[in-house]
Amino acid sequence: MTSADAGPVPSKADLRAQALARRRETQVDADAFAAHLAQAGAALVEKFRPGVVSAYFSLRDEASTALLLERLAADGARTALPITGRRGTPLVFRLWRPGDPLVEGKMGIAEPASEAPEVAPDLLFVPLAAFDRAGHRIGYGAGFYDRTLAGLRAVKPIVAVGVAYASQEAAKIPHEDHDEPLDFVLTEKELIACRPSPPASAA
Repeated sequence: MTSADAGPVPSKADLRAQALARRRETQVDADAFAAHLAQAGAALVEKFRPGVVSAYFSLRDEASTALLLERLAADGARTALPITGRRGTPLVFRLWRPGDPLVEGKMGIAEPASEAPEVAPDLLFVPLAAFDRAGHRIGYGAGFYDRTLAGLRAVKPIVAVGVAYASQEAAKIPHEDHDEPLDFVLTEKELIACRPSPPASAA
């Protein structure tokens, strides 16, 4: 079979739209996934022992990270949240744990107050629209996490963990040189190891 016989390769925009539609239609117990994410995420943090762990505040039908952040804080981990700046810039991270002040940031996303210390995370839980088993990811189109992961990897070992419903998986995600792969993807069904040799330590 030739590539022409197989039909056109879907674009990133098409794959994003298809995966987000599947996510909206996913019939999964969201509370059960949040609890699973907290347990499995804490196990990854225990394995890699990062100095700082970043997560994100869930929006709309994203998998909830609230229990994960609470569990990590209870375990004594230093946790951080991202701050979105201008398009074309990497994310900034500030320390935050449940109960700390929040302010409304870009696009109405809650983020740590400006007096919270800025940090560079060693392990990141990353939102996404679509993924494949090689760790290729499609985000929401602005490229913030690709720039962020590239900048962090230029200076130290990090671990990037995508968080998604299994329904968001695609057979193959088209990727370019500037696209940064994930080390793992954590779904409600499994932990997928995407790269052959993730960093032995993220600290």
